[in-house]
Amino acid sequence: MASYTPPIDETRLIKQLQNPATAHGAFEQVIKTYGEKMYWQIRKLVASHDDANDLLQNAFVKAWNNIHNFRGDARLSTWLYKIAVNESINFLNKERQRRELSESADDSYLLSNLESDPYFDGDNLRLELQKAIATLPDKQRLVFNMRYFDEMKYEEMSEILGTSVGALKASYHHAMKKVTDYISSLETS
Repeated sequence: MASYTPPIDETRLIKQLQNPATAHGAFEQVIKTYGEKMYWQIRKLVASHDDANDLLQNAFVKAWNNIHNFRGDARLSTWLYKIAVNESINFLNKERQRRELSESADDSYLLSNLESDPYFDGDNLRLELQKAIATLPDKQRLVFNMRYFDEMKYEEMSEILGTSVGALKASYHHAMKKVTDYISSLETS
């Protein structure tokens, strides 16, 4: 039986984070509360367990180093999520540069990372879905994952990504069409 975890009081946690006497303990709470969700969002973008772990560490270091700048305009979880997303996108852009790929190029190297990842335990259908998602441009892949897997509201996605709700809906619609077309093409071949 799963134990119930009460919702976190972000206002109190932020005060603890910004107080040098309680910051370390509060940050441990941040890691326990948000770490797994952040890991999986990063992992959906970069596909590799090792890269996702590294990026999660980077995101937490960045959050720790900048917590004093947190103004509370958004929820703490939204701020952390945005850091994780930005770290992931920066990583993907650096990977493309390293591989001399254009921004619109197919991210097929993500598929080889996924297929060779010993931590991937998905069945064939899940692998095909991940292949379809990997063909999407970064922004569409990000929007698709946030909406489809995380069931995130467009308004929250808008805060994290700094994009209008209308643009996010259009991006999701295009991503869903591409994924559906990809899966459909498997059924006809």
